[in-house]
Amino acid sequence: MQFTAIDVETANPDMASVCQIGIVSFAAGAISQEWKTYVDPEDFFDELNISIHGIDESVVKGAPTFREAADQINSFLDGKIVVTHTHFDRVSVHQAASKCKVSPPNCTWLDSARVARRAWCELANRGYGLASVCQRIGYSFKHHDALEDAKAATHIMLAAMTESGLDIDGWLKRVRQPLDLSKSSERITRDGNPAGELYGEVLVFTGALQIVRREAADMAASIGCEVDDNVTRNTTLLVVGDQDVRHLAGHSKSSKHRKVEELIRKGHDIRILRESDFRELVQLAS
Repeated sequence: MQFTAIDVETANPDMASVCQIGIVSFAAGAISQEWKTYVDPEDFFDELNISIHGIDESVVKGAPTFREAADQINSFLDGKIVVTHTHFDRVSVHQAASKCKVSPPNCTWLDSARVARRAWCELANRGYGLASVCQRIGYSFKHHDALEDAKAATHIMLAAMTESGLDIDGWLKRVRQPLDLSKSSERITRDGNPAGELYGEVLVFTGALQIVRREAADMAASIGCEVDDNVTRNTTLLVVGDQDVRHLAGHSKSSKHRKVEELIRKGHDIRILRESDFRELVQLAS
């Protein structure tokens, strides 16, 4: 698995006024390369921006312009999956390239803020800024340093992949799917239909499902399953997104998935189902 993360700082409200760039490459399970440079924006420094990142004219004196750094930037990004936290950095890179009349990187962009909103239901509506997400995953960093922020975006992606079981290609697909805002405001719990064929089963969902979670919960309840948010000793069924099932090594599984496996090893009778098998089960039991 390989991807690259980039972050930029700007000198003023013009998004083309890039004054610092940080790039991190991730490959073979670890950060493989780091690169940071100050950039002469050939523009003025706004006091507000200086107060945020501490960079001013004296800091960038003698630094390359974006035009001079463009070939090196593109050598890191061309042909890669490139992660940014929100679209700000992507737009800045394109605006700076346009201003300098150089080619922007030819890459596939992935927004780690959109990833975070889907990986953790409590971040779906708010709290998905870089610092907030890093606090959520327990990662400490120096905010508003471009290299530190690029590393932070990298760790957000790794944490999201661990939580969901999706790899980088899986997340490229997942961020194009609708955001299930119900997960942030509604507990996905249901009482089972007493007349349903699976009455007495206690079911929990985990991972990225193709159907909206609340609709899946309604389907499960209709065939008798009690639906719970969390894995407990009472859990009898865990439904895992099909993509998640394909990644069965270590912490690529979600925390719920790992907890169920631990309970199974302790002798609890719990069955793990793929989402597609769950849907077939619903169809046959309806």
